[in-house]
Amino acid sequence: MTLVEQLAAAVHEAAAAPLPEAVRREAERSLLNVLGTAVGASAHPLVDRLLAVAAVTGGPAVAPVPGRRERADAFYAALATGAAAHVDDFDDTHLATVIHPGASSLGAALAVGAWQGRSGAELLSAFALACEVQLRAGVAISPAHYDEGWHITGTCGVLGAAAAASLLLGQEPAASAAALAFAAHQTIGQREGFGTHAKAFHAGKAAANGMLSALLVPSRPVPLDGVLEPPGGFMGALARTSDPGLLLDGFGTRWELLRNTYKPYPCGIVAHPGIDAAVELAPQLAAAGGADAVERVEYACHPLVPELMGRRDPGDHLQARFSAMHGVAVGLLDGRAGIPEFGDERAVDPQVARVRERTAFAVREDFARDEAAVEVALADGTRVRAHVAHARGSEARPLSDDELHAKVRELAAPVLADAGAALIAAVGGLVAAPTLDALATAVMPQPAEVTA
Repeated sequence: MTLVEQLAAAVHEAAAAPLPEAVRREAERSLLNVLGTAVGASAHPLVDRLLAVAAVTGGPAVAPVPGRRERADAFYAALATGAAAHVDDFDDTHLATVIHPGASSLGAALAVGAWQGRSGAELLSAFALACEVQLRAGVAISPAHYDEGWHITGTCGVLGAAAAASLLLGQEPAASAAALAFAAHQTIGQREGFGTHAKAFHAGKAAANGMLSALLVPSRPVPLDGVLEPPGGFMGALARTSDPGLLLDGFGTRWELLRNTYKPYPCGIVAHPGIDAAVELAPQLAAAGGADAVERVEYACHPLVPELMGRRDPGDHLQARFSAMHGVAVGLLDGRAGIPEFGDERAVDPQVARVRERTAFAVREDFARDEAAVEVALADGTRVRAHVAHARGSEARPLSDDELHAKVRELAAPVLADAGAALIAAVGGLVAAPTLDALATAVMPQPAEVTA
């Protein structure tokens, strides 16, 4: 069998059995987290525009879009949901690959699952396997693929989305192999799009393209031979070096999904340890006089921080999410770093800009990706310092269920009348849910609470 046929067979074998308990629990946490970010960003201008296009060019409205009253056809629902889930950069991260697996997995699985009338258990299984497929593809081509400038969430996400869509469409392994093969020809996204709407569009298109790949299967659009294998297939064309064996090694018994993490801050994850350190120092800075007391900030960090998030002067909320200096500045000044702190107003605030201007990176090759130290030299000559060995929300310090629920409630509060209580309950009850009706209702605002 070709590699793509082996992958499809492994996906179907895993889908035929109940998810292992630990995997089921992490799949629920991943799903809840990304539903929360999709609901929280449901009124974003990018989502508005995508659904406006859907209203003109789309088909029958058969699928929900979290946080919106209107439905859309399956393609545009997947596109809008995947984009919304990722646009605030508040979703999830598999740190070994820097993939955000939830957005494209949710977009495809929810759209097809609702359209096809699937059960909660079927949705959860398809979502978990969508995450797993893209994470394993990412592991196989990392770090070369990301280092060469690809946005790995878009390029690998389409494979996961195709897997989820194929399962929820009830396709057999041979059809799933064809869907995955076609998806491998629909990769999208470069890192140059970071700090713009293009980044979230990558995740949305991965969801929609993966679903489209499964729907196009009857035409058998591409051969299966070599579609994933080097040198000319996915793993060769998109990375100078890769290890195709990692795609299937222990599939169904060893789960990369268990290494997924959930962001406590709406920005690139490599900035999180620095924000943690800044938040820790905020009370001391406030006592010293705030921004005016800052003479210099030294930000010791992993080399990826300036590489991915080295922007000093963001002009809006999208650029702020790719400014690690902004994250440290608002952490120091505000003692927190949520959606408002990464909004347009704080991005251009003079006091925040003052602290950013006085901040310098100190790259440390010996620091882990989830490690940072922030030292602030104050006007009175004193220095205060905080070191974070492992960022909150990392593998070493994962968000607890209570912290995750609090995040979802905060995101949902401006959109849903019950601040996400029904959403949390619906995800917790998915395994026993015969339909997705409760979940679809839980993510839809009532007329009086419409925000978009």
